[in-house]
Amino acid sequence: MRDAQHHRGMLSLLLCVVSIALPRIIRADACKDVSVQDEMASVGQPTAFNCIYPLPMSGKVNVTWYKFPSKIPISKNIRSRIHQEQNWILFLPLKGEDSGIYECDINDTNICHRIQVNLTVFNKHWCVSGHSQLNVSDDFKQILYVGKDDSLICHLNFPNSFVLDSVKWYKDCKEIEGERFISREKRLLVKNVSAEDGGKYACQARLTHAGKQHTVLNSITVNIEKVQNGGRIPKIIYPKNNSIEVRLGSALIVDCNITDTRDNTNARCWRVNDTLVDHYYNESKRIQEGIEDYTVFQEHIFYTVNITFLEVKMEDYGRPFTCHAGVSAAYFILKPPVPDFRAYLIGGLLALTGAAVSAVCVYNIFKIDIVLWYRSAFRSPGTVEDGKLYDAYVLYPKPQRESQSHDVDTLVLKILPEVLERQCGYKLFIFGRDEFPGQAVVSVIDENIKLCRRLIVIIVPEALSFDLLRNMSEEQITVYNALIQDGIKVILIELEKVEDYTALPESIQYIRQKHGAVQWSGDFTEQSQCAKTKFWKKVRYRMPPRRWPPSPPVQLLQHTPCDLTASSREASVGVLTP
Repeated sequence: MRDAQHHRGMLSLLLCVVSIALPRIIRADACKDVSVQDEMASVGQPTAFNCIYPLPMSGKVNVTWYKFPSKIPISKNIRSRIHQEQNWILFLPLKGEDSGIYECDINDTNICHRIQVNLTVFNKHWCVSGHSQLNVSDDFKQILYVGKDDSLICHLNFPNSFVLDSVKWYKDCKEIEGERFISREKRLLVKNVSAEDGGKYACQARLTHAGKQHTVLNSITVNIEKVQNGGRIPKIIYPKNNSIEVRLGSALIVDCNITDTRDNTNARCWRVNDTLVDHYYNESKRIQEGIEDYTVFQEHIFYTVNITFLEVKMEDYGRPFTCHAGVSAAYFILKPPVPDFRAYLIGGLLALTGAAVSAVCVYNIFKIDIVLWYRSAFRSPGTVEDGKLYDAYVLYPKPQRESQSHDVDTLVLKILPEVLERQCGYKLFIFGRDEFPGQAVVSVIDENIKLCRRLIVIIVPEALSFDLLRNMSEEQITVYNALIQDGIKVILIELEKVEDYTALPESIQYIRQKHGAVQWSGDFTEQSQCAKTKFWKKVRYRMPPRRWPPSPPVQLLQHTPCDLTASSREASVGVLTP
């Protein structure tokens, strides 16, 4: 029983391995060969090849390296001498046994492409220390143009995980020295190129990767030529003789993107005022040319070399900074940014909106005080020619309860005249006080309501008084005229808090819903007879603005009527009475 379970377990494991490996083998066999590259390298050199094929891929791309004819992928362990890192295959370093064909499969969800690298490894006799002639079967070829400042490139085709420590340059097995030659990163700058500068060069670079140091030595055959038109001209993709907006004092990095043939010998650099940037800003180092980077494709090489501004100054504006690639050149010009009027406009609109909202909020909170202040500060002289004789008609009930009847009479016959008439200068018509004896009630009310600008209705929360109020012809006539006449407004004053208006006539309910009500908050003492209390401010706000007689006596200009108490007003008038 146990043996059977063991065999079943082994079979399941085998099927699992086959199910994982078989699709990869089938997929690898189905890959389409798109490129074959012949490469040569010497024993002992660290070497790297990048798997790049410029085809549009859909979805996630998987890159795998193999050594033909094996179908086992190259290890990704960085401790292995030969291993894959991202899209690269690394040899750290090369050995003679590494010659052979290496295949790179590029898989996505739909298609598979294969790139083959035919690598030949050979022994090379360097002369850096032996001072013998170079054997340069894998030389890089470059051109320097006579009479110009030009440069040589030390080609180091490695992933970004490699850190460049130092580069030394040699010519004819001797280290290069002199003021005409400046070594900077991967570039050797040559001033005022002459015919004697041609010959055999070598660059020795020290790289660090995963904590280990590696030494690369490339040999370069340099030919000297005159500048002339024609031939293979590199293409500068960017800049495009354009301008760049940048703020004064800010930092800036601009890339020069170039495509050139794989066998090109063109030098790439940045110049300003027809001088290499690094020479022009040799002292300040404020503007520097960056390290050249490149990517090798099937038929061309894509180069990138940047220029870095540590701080943009006023002198940089309007000055062309030119990228050169062989005989090709393109520049960019810096200029100050154009003010963003949209930002100012949006900010202004937001500020205006905020100010408007704040003003509305302040007005809603202090509306009554603002209106009363405005009336006092900008009052109009003269009388209003509207045919009205009174500012308000006062309508009040006749409660049967003696206490409420006393409160109503006190409010209507004493406090209202004291505040609105004596202190604020309004003219009221109060039925029972201002009509002539012997006049019919209906005719008195009908005639005088037409002569009033406001209607003041006193509400008492007593059911009996509501019933009496409902049946009084005075109330009916007054409310009818208030609702049908144009321009007249109704002021409801609640003697006490009224919880339910349904017991009141529909006309009163309509007025309450349309205009609201002011609740009496006084206690029938002298303190409640000041026009500046909250209750009287609400009543005065609903009353029409007062117009004062023109050219009053100087003594009366000292105070407004609403600033005077009854006693002080009487005293002031008494002084003016002859």
